[in-house]
Amino acid sequence: MGACLVEAVPAAVEAVCLGESMAVLLPDRPGSLAAVESFRATVGGAESNVAGVLAALGVPTAWVSRVGDDGFGRRLLTELAGHGVDTTGVAVDPDRPTGLYVKEGGPHGPVPRYYRAGSAAAALGPEHLADPAVARLLDGARLLHLSGITPALSDSCLALVRALLARPGRPTVSFDLNWRPALWRRRDPAVLRELLDAADLVLLGADEAEAALGTGDPAELRALLPGPATVVVKDAGHLVTAVERDGSSTSEPALAVTVVEPTGAGDAFAAGYLAGTLRGLDQRRRLRLGHLAAAAALTSTGDQGALPDAERRAALLDASPADWAAVRVGPDGWWPR
Repeated sequence: MGACLVEAVPAAVEAVCLGESMAVLLPDRPGSLAAVESFRATVGGAESNVAGVLAALGVPTAWVSRVGDDGFGRRLLTELAGHGVDTTGVAVDPDRPTGLYVKEGGPHGPVPRYYRAGSAAAALGPEHLADPAVARLLDGARLLHLSGITPALSDSCLALVRALLARPGRPTVSFDLNWRPALWRRRDPAVLRELLDAADLVLLGADEAEAALGTGDPAELRALLPGPATVVVKDAGHLVTAVERDGSSTSEPALAVTVVEPTGAGDAFAAGYLAGTLRGLDQRRRLRLGHLAAAAALTSTGDQGALPDAERRAALLDASPADWAAVRVGPDGWWPR
């Protein structure tokens, strides 16, 4: 009898994250790019950051996007796959490049310089949903994660986000505001309220909500966005509040962290919170898992940091308020050990 070749069936995913990711160049020294002689290449992007942290927390996750047919695009696919993220829903564009950003030192820390106009991801549109790989991922997922970056990239990206929110039988949709004023300079940001209100779960920072929506107050944002089941607001004092549709709320303080770099912390928080949601944790533990993931990102030079192991995470989720407040996190580890 001849050998029978059986095609492997892709593993089911619980979460799908859709949006642009870019190659990142990190300078070898702080300060102006004019003095930099070499860079370290890595990757970054809000939705792919969330996908990577979700995978690290044990949630089978896919990233859906477009990349250029170039070395940066191949690097993105390799790195995301290396983090355990399913990339079968990523299209390779033969004509448009992969987006790029470079971090330049500024007086208040690294400043990202974006080179994303005309990128492959900006060509995403509703027709992408007809791709069998994308349809399979969306049909099997429990959660779809979007952000306010995607609809700012192009008219077709906005149409895609609207199509996803209106898709019959869609999974639960989480939407992170991820306000990027530079992207909205030539577009009308008023559309964001419509998109946020059509989601099931909204995450936003109080400062960015103030800029984009006119208020950063959790109760006012809850009234402004009656549609989602939960609105999660992160304030400048590092207290995060989750407000339910009935007006009840849960707040949890962040951990004390010695910050190495803030980039990626908001995405990590979102991933931790979403992982807790998918695992059926109560609201306080969801917020704490978000804080744990954010703390790991804050102590890393990249967009994703090293999480404490599962045993340590479980202990911290169950810690008393006093023990939680006593935790200190820095580049040298988590204290008390």
